[in-house]
Amino acid sequence: MTEALVPHSAEPDAVSAHTGSATAHLFGRIVGSDIFYSFRRSRLTMVAAAITVLFFLLAILAPFLAVQNPFDPAQLQLMNSRISPLWTADGQSPFLLGTDEQGRDVFSAILYGLRISLTVGVLGVLLAGTLGISLGLIAGYFGGAVDGLIMRIADVQLTFPAILTALLINGVVKSVFGNRLDAMSTLAVLVFAIGLSFWVQYARTVRGSVMVEKNKDYVAAAQLIGLPAHVIMIRHVLPNTMGPILVIATINLALAIITEATLSFLGSGMPDTMPSLGTLIRIGNNYLFSGEWWVVAFPGFALAALILSINLLGDWLRDALNPKLR
Repeated sequence: MTEALVPHSAEPDAVSAHTGSATAHLFGRIVGSDIFYSFRRSRLTMVAAAITVLFFLLAILAPFLAVQNPFDPAQLQLMNSRISPLWTADGQSPFLLGTDEQGRDVFSAILYGLRISLTVGVLGVLLAGTLGISLGLIAGYFGGAVDGLIMRIADVQLTFPAILTALLINGVVKSVFGNRLDAMSTLAVLVFAIGLSFWVQYARTVRGSVMVEKNKDYVAAAQLIGLPAHVIMIRHVLPNTMGPILVIATINLALAIITEATLSFLGSGMPDTMPSLGTLIRIGNNYLFSGEWWVVAFPGFALAALILSINLLGDWLRDALNPKLR
């Protein structure tokens, strides 16, 4: 009985060893890849990646780092309004970057505003990517009238700038629901508007790649053994188009954040009670010429640094995935 139990007691150790070796092998492949080598060679890209990760961490850890919750009116005091940054003569602790006209700590507002801007940007890119990739796969794989219909819709949308499309969709939804939209519903509308504004790039890129891939032997072999079309598209064709998709997604993340900030700056985005970086810039712009420069300067600097770092990552990723530049 004892001898029979020995092999079974050793199974967890064997599984752990196998999992550890697989993880180590995967890590070794990543470290030894051409992309990681290109990443290590570019100090600017490493700095941009560090800044981008820092902004995401600040957004995630906002409740632990912020002095106050700027979305909670009970924590705001008008007696603390328009306090200058801490290092100036009129600065007061704990308001590191000063306060705005509502007594809202600017540093805390930036942290929470980052959460809103990044949430809208990431969800907008996911929606646009899902819609664009799906339509691109269908158009490229089936062709014919389906391809013509999808691409003509894409051509029509390309005649309008993304910001105008987002403004149109946002305005239509708000005109239908009026004042019944709360802050979270407004966030969902922004995600929907941005997602419908950026799907065309994904669709056109994926369609072009699919039209090349579907004529290759592995697709013919998959069709020969009777695999359904959606399995061939998702399991076999889609992975071979992921390189351009990653580049578009990275660049579109910066564009989505800029679009949300623009909508909020124009008054069509997040409300003052739940401000994003664009809303903070709009609020601070009203006090720029009265001497309270910090109310607009620091949110503007945070937005510019975030967009610049993401764009630098997108440029590096585009070059790193281009085999002609290796």
